Amino acid sequence: MTRSNTDHHVVVIGAGFGGLQTVRGLKGSGARITLIDQRNHHLFQPLLYQVATTILATSEIAWPIRSLFRDRQDVTTLLARVDGVDTAAQLVRLGAGSIVSYDTLVIATGARHAYFGHDAWEAVAPGLKTLEDATTIRRRLLLAFERAEREPDAEARRALLTFGVIGAGPTGVELAGIIAELAKRTLWPEFRNIDTREARILLIEAGPRVLAAFPEELSAYAARALEQSGVELLLGTPVSDCAPDGLTIGETFIPCRTAVWAAGVAASPASTWLGVEGDRAGRVPVKPDLSVAGHPEIFVIGDTASVKASDGTLVPGIAPAAKQQGTYVARTIRNRLFGRPPSGPFRYRHQGNLATIGKNAAVVHMGRLKLRGRLAWWVWGVAHIFFLIGTRSRTAVAWSWLWTYLTGQHSARLITQGTAGQNESNPTA
Repeated sequence: MTRSNTDHHVVVIGAGFGGLQTVRGLKGSGARITLIDQRNHHLFQPLLYQVATTILATSEIAWPIRSLFRDRQDVTTLLARVDGVDTAAQLVRLGAGSIVSYDTLVIATGARHAYFGHDAWEAVAPGLKTLEDATTIRRRLLLAFERAEREPDAEARRALLTFGVIGAGPTGVELAGIIAELAKRTLWPEFRNIDTREARILLIEAGPRVLAAFPEELSAYAARALEQSGVELLLGTPVSDCAPDGLTIGETFIPCRTAVWAAGVAASPASTWLGVEGDRAGRVPVKPDLSVAGHPEIFVIGDTASVKASDGTLVPGIAPAAKQQGTYVARTIRNRLFGRPPSGPFRYRHQGNLATIGKNAAVVHMGRLKLRGRLAWWVWGVAHIFFLIGTRSRTAVAWSWLWTYLTGQHSARLITQGTAGQNESNPTA
């Protein structure tokens, strides 16, 4: 270790998969590291929908950032919102006017919901990116059933028991499948005035099929499994309006009091911070070494970056890709610190696509391997448990899944905000 290394300050913005992997990869480099995030926890987003649908508790998929690096004296963690970056002075501007200087900057700030110019829809159809989003959706789902139990009007009751999931990618498919399981298998013995099995679960997709990134045969299997579980597929027509009393699909209005948005994402405002033009989703175009053109000291990774794969397609915004990019950037920084030659351009290694539809139903696509059904469901579960942080989290999630599998009961059905007497499923009331 040289003295120049100890003086080198690496600032990482974002404690998601890419940011954490960068910090881990810099262990022993000698650099001082500052990790900045506007939340105090790292979130395992692939299982966030299971918090929203009452299977898992928030503590099972999130971990305090400080505890993850408590033994790393080279890492300083700051809870702060980033307001901008001064690339000329090499400063990160935080809320309340404070600043942090950097020698190397890594931006891994992820993505947010995109409503395609209809931002007002967010109040009606929240997306799913944070723990707050998940608990909001869970609250609205459960309160819809509670309000329907005491609603005397038949039409109003049907609207309360209609749930719309907008977007049929992995998140939308997984949400719709679990909501159907909750309504048609778990809750029905517990209510007296309604039959929750009569609930309508709508999966709405502007494209021609669900899981468009999967091979057609796996997409077709997922569609059949969803319909068998009680999900109605509305394909080929986009949502044209989201209102508190229902959804307009094309020109057809459907009374629906609970909607969830899973149709699109946009990158964080990193392109604005850096003064560069982002792509259509706001992602920052990066060079083959994941640095920003004209700024070799700045790297952008994960959902925030527009990264080209070797075949010319964009690297998908998924956890394995962000982790690979974090590993690559950490190695690049280490090479610079120790005077080693660069390791060549970033090469993305696709590890496959996985999606679960419900109990004993999932699809897995890994290269030439295509799995569906019960075996795919077990592969999906093992893969997700493997990526969880720490033995305690793996054990907790495995136990929650085993309990749900054996009993059919969801263990996190708590309405933690609002009251049943309020119109929580109608955010404008």
